[in-house]
Amino acid sequence: MFRFAIHASDGRARAGTFHTPRGVVDTPVFMPVGTLATVKALDPDELRGMHAQIILANAYHLHLRPGDELVQRLGGLHRFMAWRGPILTDSGGFQVFSLASLNKVDEEGVTFRSHIDGSSRHFSPEGVMRIETNLGADVIMQFDHVIPGQSEHAAARDASERSIRWLARCRDEFQRLHALPDAPQQTLFPIVQGGIHQDLRRAAARTIADMGGWDGYAIGGLSVGEAKPDMYAMIETCDDALPADRPRYLMGVGYPEDLLEGVARGVDLFDCVAPTRMGRNAAALTPDGRVNMRRAEFREDDRPVVEGCACGCCRRFSRAYIRHLIQADEMLGARLLSQHNVHFLIALMREARSRIVAGTFASWSREWLARYHSQPTSP
Repeated sequence: MFRFAIHASDGRARAGTFHTPRGVVDTPVFMPVGTLATVKALDPDELRGMHAQIILANAYHLHLRPGDELVQRLGGLHRFMAWRGPILTDSGGFQVFSLASLNKVDEEGVTFRSHIDGSSRHFSPEGVMRIETNLGADVIMQFDHVIPGQSEHAAARDASERSIRWLARCRDEFQRLHALPDAPQQTLFPIVQGGIHQDLRRAAARTIADMGGWDGYAIGGLSVGEAKPDMYAMIETCDDALPADRPRYLMGVGYPEDLLEGVARGVDLFDCVAPTRMGRNAAALTPDGRVNMRRAEFREDDRPVVEGCACGCCRRFSRAYIRHLIQADEMLGARLLSQHNVHFLIALMREARSRIVAGTFASWSREWLARYHSQPTSP
């Protein structure tokens, strides 16, 4: 049901296809994030129109609201959110990190207080597998222990080894659940942790690969406070350590420069909330860097946000109109910028794929990044 084929490469960059029961995903690919079963402000038809192939939702948040059992009763996540293509669900491991003030971690799992109503909840590897099975996404992630990016070696080792122990429990429960009648067609991805320590990353990758049977691998615990050179070094370490014939998913990373740097280091799948978050905050992604659309200079600018961009925002509306919507606090402004930003990243990965196939990715990405970094980020 799940398989991966590599069709071309340029250095470490790969152009491939990830086959799932609900469709083929061309890689490298950016996955828009629909945390609460919606990519914020965007309709599924709009996502299809911008060639989105796979989207991400979050098991932690959907368990709390509206509830994974409710989603299951209503026909599963695909039907619930009217998305026919593949879906990947994150397990909630990142919330162990981001909501650390609300939780307590031990070997059994994580006890936390809901950020919605303050109720006490417990996530275990087995419980998370039940949640993700109820949701019915195509690719589901193991429950892992994420810690800050600059954590010392001892703390990173503890979290990485705990994540591997939790992975074994996730796999056992996944296999039990999927031996039951009417189980959804799903695959479980393991997550390589280890902080910014190469020996820990290599050890985790080796141990996970030796467990065998995975249709893909995720690289987690990055873009959580570490310096970018450290993040890139860890991606390189994982590229060397992971099997080459399976897709690699770099979790939670989605700024344009990081996408291209990740592709150059063998990554196939990416996700990030940044494009819609930036859209809600009046920021637009452009080949010349991020631009604040509130700037007074756009008041009478009749050009699109990005010349030649094929997104619905740029094909129809001017910078002056976008700025007006933002200044007037009209929700359409945030919607259009979110649409543009998501389209921008999807299109960037489609172009990267075509460049890999043509054998020109390395030179093209250098030129693209040089232009992107040539202008200071708009205030």
